[in-house]
Amino acid sequence: MNALPRLLAPVALAERLTEENLRIVDLTPAEHYPSGHIPGAVFLDYADIVRHQPPVMGLLPEPAHLEAVFSRLGIGPDTRVVAYDHEGGGRAARLLWTLQVAGHPLEQLALLDGGIHAWRAEGYPTEVPPVIPPVTSFTYRYDPGPVADREYILAHLDDPHLVLLDARSPAEYAGIDVRAARGGHIPGAVNLDWLELIDRTRDLRLKPEGVLRALLDPRGITPEKTIVAYCQTHHRSALTYWALKVLNYPLVKGYPGSWSDWGNAPDTPVETG
Repeated sequence: MNALPRLLAPVALAERLTEENLRIVDLTPAEHYPSGHIPGAVFLDYADIVRHQPPVMGLLPEPAHLEAVFSRLGIGPDTRVVAYDHEGGGRAARLLWTLQVAGHPLEQLALLDGGIHAWRAEGYPTEVPPVIPPVTSFTYRYDPGPVADREYILAHLDDPHLVLLDARSPAEYAGIDVRAARGGHIPGAVNLDWLELIDRTRDLRLKPEGVLRALLDPRGITPEKTIVAYCQTHHRSALTYWALKVLNYPLVKGYPGSWSDWGNAPDTPVETG
């Protein structure tokens, strides 16, 4: 089976719509889907792929829950999954990251570049009737490779081969915009707002490779290092994670719970400014 490119242009998806074992997943808001979605796309509520344990948000759901969700979507062991949303890829990338954590092969996962905005801008059709796929049997096989938790980060704070990449806004990073018990960032983290990866002049596609590397390299975010991406819940940073996978960074992790976990813990170190 040919591997999917990790970033799929609308024209490339249009050419694949009739392929077998292809599942397109729509993560736009629930009210958007009935008004027009990519032909064959099934709807997934973003809330179905995150677990909340207030004040910590954006955790991984239990394996049994994800098995049920992915089986309902018609995702089996050989299914190739293309995800899209309306916001530049945060929700869609969180699905792809979650599937990878659940053991689905990376080569069978793709993000639609620009999501529904780019699809419509290029004049491709949408359809209105909801798609109900045949139920499959998804088996959860945990892959720890894409995951960094609080304990992992604490153990690697002084590791020169690891880079913490904070995908939040500069105000959140500095501790001015406080969204947890404490504001600031994980010590040593570098800041690159996830919105800097998105080209608003090209219907929310990712910026070209050269532009992305020009943003990453000066921050020490280079392919030979392990990169841990985080934001407030690992929603925004899921796009950061996936962008690095698109660039073929081999060692990338996402932090489920992210700052809602770190910033609400009573004893984790915090930097501001």
